[in-house]
Amino acid sequence: MNLFELTAQPDGWQAYGEEQQERVGFFTDTSVCIGCKACEVACKEWNVIPDDGHVWTGQSYDNTGELSANSWRHVAFVEQEKPLRANGEGGTGLRWLMESDVCKHCTHAACLDVCPTGSLFRTEFGTVVVQQDICNGCGYCVPACPFGVLDKRHLAPAPDLPAFAKEDGRVWKCTLCYDRLKGGHEPACAKACPTKSIQFGPLDELRERADARLAKLETEGWNGAQLYGRDPEDGVGGFGAFFLLLDEPEVYGLPPDPVVTTRDLPEMWTNMLAAAGALLAGVTALTLLGGRR
Repeated sequence: MNLFELTAQPDGWQAYGEEQQERVGFFTDTSVCIGCKACEVACKEWNVIPDDGHVWTGQSYDNTGELSANSWRHVAFVEQEKPLRANGEGGTGLRWLMESDVCKHCTHAACLDVCPTGSLFRTEFGTVVVQQDICNGCGYCVPACPFGVLDKRHLAPAPDLPAFAKEDGRVWKCTLCYDRLKGGHEPACAKACPTKSIQFGPLDELRERADARLAKLETEGWNGAQLYGRDPEDGVGGFGAFFLLLDEPEVYGLPPDPVVTTRDLPEMWTNMLAAAGALLAGVTALTLLGGRR
């Protein structure tokens, strides 16, 4: 990727040539999410992810807390004293905002930029996947992600499950069910969602569907309805997995204006080289002056 010129095309996607597939992704409509967590369960079952979230967080019915190496889908529960309608209709009683969060499969993904082994790669579907057989556990990608999606897996000994009996240390995250995509199937979470809150399909089609849904909610006067990650002109070039929210992103624990964290690297390197050059020139000049004396 040329960091000086961010585009709306996923980094590395064009390298597939004739094997390149139509870009696919998720549109998550939180206005119809019922918090059933079927997506969390389906994701774990299909991808053989260790159990997680057996704690009482105190955050409503949110037991997983956040996305992690062992939770690739996280259903957030937000309780608010806020009217459902923008005009105040329906009173100010308690309303629940529920949102199934997931890796955003960014158009410009900083995790790809910083991975030293090539473990992270762009698939022919435009998604971002970690290859665990190549990941060396360096963790560079973890702070590079502006959403805190990537995480290293740490497991306690489990003698009854040999695969999970030792420290893992590698990075794991949503693959958008890459194996299912290659077989012509939709991801497990979208397949299991009973309300179609999680919708899978060609990204351009999903964006059109999201625009129509937002227009409908705005016509009906829903309070706070907005699209998050739909715009290809945002700081990461748009998400491969975007959302319809019913309040500001911060309410759901999402950054309001995310940018690819490696965006300024070229300028930083240029400034550093210029400073190093100036320092070297100064040292050389002082050395020459000292020699003349």
